[in-house]
Amino acid sequence: MQDSRSTNPIAVGDRVVVEGEVIREILPRTNCVVRKSTNLSRQSHVIAANVDVAVLVVTLAFPETKWPFIDRFLVTCEAYKVPVCLVLNKMDLYGQTHRPLVDYFDEVYRGAGYSVLEVSAETGEGVSDLQALCKDKVVLFSGVSGVGKSSLIRALDPALSLRIGEISTAHLQGKHTTTFYEMHPLSCGGFMIDTPGIRGFGLLDVDKEEISTYFPEMLRVMDDCRFKPCTHTHEPGCAVKQAVEEGLVSGDRYDSYLGMLEEEEKYR
Repeated sequence: MQDSRSTNPIAVGDRVVVEGEVIREILPRTNCVVRKSTNLSRQSHVIAANVDVAVLVVTLAFPETKWPFIDRFLVTCEAYKVPVCLVLNKMDLYGQTHRPLVDYFDEVYRGAGYSVLEVSAETGEGVSDLQALCKDKVVLFSGVSGVGKSSLIRALDPALSLRIGEISTAHLQGKHTTTFYEMHPLSCGGFMIDTPGIRGFGLLDVDKEEISTYFPEMLRVMDDCRFKPCTHTHEPGCAVKQAVEEGLVSGDRYDSYLGMLEEEEKYR
């Protein structure tokens, strides 16, 4: 999967052949997590390679992780064959006011087929489940700034001394504490790849005709569409649109899908 258009031909997690202090060869990748470079070029930025599972740390408040960001991350992982677990952090901050939102999040993403862990780096809730997930694996930890990723990693393995940042009270956005990509050994076995907070996640090399196939809940019903190919936007007899109307596919996830279609049209 190495690509000459990448801004970083060698990524964290790559397996290489070294002679002395010189890298002679990058071995083929089993998978990778890649996004469009932050500039407007079609270059890619490889976040990590040879990942056993990607952990996307999200928060529903303090700050809020936007659903389009989550869904773009998930589509990319589906496209590049990287298993994903969604980790809903800061459960200690969600009172009864946020409980319906938590339940809705769980319903949508578990219904789509993703693992969701409810955790709290502050109280330790769910940390043992996260340790079991990470044991003897190469695990990518990612998320937007401020979701408590560094605190969660430190709760996962106290031997790791990662800096913890603050939340900006002006905009409820996180401040970067990790500034580059690092791989750390875990005391429970395996390795953890820590990433800087990501503010945007652009899709790369995903054709608009394929995007819907990377939504597992859409993939389950799209064979029943009357016309093929179907964009699931305007065609009569569309099984995906019917599933949205019946609540079998989340309207929020469907809106993310439409946004991705518009983005692909924009950059064609």
